[in-house]
Amino acid sequence: MLEKHRQQLIKEIVDRESFVSVKVLTDKLSSSEATIRRDLTKMSNRGEIVKIRGGAESNSNKRKNIQSSTFEIDKTKRTDTKKLIAKKAVELCEDNDSIIINGGSSTYMMGEYLTDKNLNILTNSFVLANFLSENSDNLVSLPGGEIYREQGIILSSYEKDNTEHYRSSKMFMGTPGIGAFGVMESDPLLILSEQKLKKQTDKLIILADSSKLGKRSNFVFCSLEEVDVLITDSKADKEIIRYFESKDIEVIVVDSLDS
Repeated sequence: MLEKHRQQLIKEIVDRESFVSVKVLTDKLSSSEATIRRDLTKMSNRGEIVKIRGGAESNSNKRKNIQSSTFEIDKTKRTDTKKLIAKKAVELCEDNDSIIINGGSSTYMMGEYLTDKNLNILTNSFVLANFLSENSDNLVSLPGGEIYREQGIILSSYEKDNTEHYRSSKMFMGTPGIGAFGVMESDPLLILSEQKLKKQTDKLIILADSSKLGKRSNFVFCSLEEVDVLITDSKADKEIIRYFESKDIEVIVVDSLDS
């Protein structure tokens, strides 16, 4: 893990917990105590946290939100096209499949097409879990963690949050951008949670409308070599699609309904 990435995660954890010990940070971030202590010293010198004996405490009384578009706003963008992408994603599922659905506006729209399915679903989207529990017979599981209401998701920084016992054939997730640099994400805490989910699946399927292709964000979630399927729409540049296919990614294109 890069130093900058690790220190951003430390900042997120300290702000959320108010106080965190060196031992807890070494366990959560799989780093040595010496590395964590050096990080805390640098961050304290920059005024980002307050270093105290045995750990660090937050210097902010205001809880920091995950840096991503709010769920309610984002799910109104390109709705018709996103629904077609979501519908195609559900068509890849067979009854009795065990799947993972990562939280997000595109993946939330899969819920409408999952109502007549019989699947085992693990999702960190509590809004999707609530919808499916009321409108389907799917078996739905949620990981342990903290609720982020604005984004409609549950996240945990702990290594053991019930997801380590789950195994799926497919994981579905959206992204703020995908290109030669890989699959992007907007916040390091999201990456920490999503990478734990990704360890439990055989196939990674990305839902990304054409506006996300070639677009960069703050952080890289994974390389293109780790992506198995990309579902996008017909407004996507043909050259970009050929590039993804050259990386052994199966690209599925749905018709765009947006003007």
